[in-house]
Amino acid sequence: MAQRKISLNCDMGESFGAWTMGNDSKAMPVIDMANIACGFHASDPMVMSHTVALALQHDVEIGAHPSYPDLQGFGRRHMRLAAEEITQLIIYQVGALKAICESQNTELRYVKPHGALYNDMMRDMSVFESVTDAVSCFNIPLMVLAQPDNQPLLDIADRYELPLLFEAFADRAYLENGELAPRSMPGAVLKDEDDILNQVYQLVHFGKVKTLDGAQLAIEADTICVHGDNLHAIDMIHRIRRVLEV
Repeated sequence: MAQRKISLNCDMGESFGAWTMGNDSKAMPVIDMANIACGFHASDPMVMSHTVALALQHDVEIGAHPSYPDLQGFGRRHMRLAAEEITQLIIYQVGALKAICESQNTELRYVKPHGALYNDMMRDMSVFESVTDAVSCFNIPLMVLAQPDNQPLLDIADRYELPLLFEAFADRAYLENGELAPRSMPGAVLKDEDDILNQVYQLVHFGKVKTLDGAQLAIEADTICVHGDNLHAIDMIHRIRRVLEV
């Protein structure tokens, strides 16, 4: 299989007030797409504005990273919300970042939900439709997890005339059904550098990923999610970038 052109995306702008999270200034020059938190799991208006400016400085695409309203749990706690609530909370967050982008004469390019909201939309098609309904208002793509069978997602997205971006993860293990292994499972987060780089290589050159059980899944990704929350992670992003450029 010929090598696919795959971008790198990274969660950014997750500081809040006096608290600094991540290494945005070091990660931004190496990535292609910045998923900027919108205030419900992290960030605030000043952090959002500064992160947009940093992305502009390095010619990085700007995406909204909305979440359940869960600052205390960093957006990782599941919430049972009505369909209309999910739609409106996404419109609220994405609309805020869109306005900040426009204030700096740039555009919001896509939406990637965060944490539990992301996981819920991939498992529950009613949640996915609520997210799709919201994002379709902005005429920009929605980023979703690439799976062996994306057709159920495509069927809903087509009804809303919403383009999808498919992503894979550099440092997360997969289950046989194509879902990410829950963080509570042993081995769910890849720690060994060689394992991470091999997973990226397999995704880029063969469109495959190995599951926790050793099976091979065929996955076609447009972008790979990397994390820049510490200096070791920044070094890993550089190494992943080199794999993409080989």
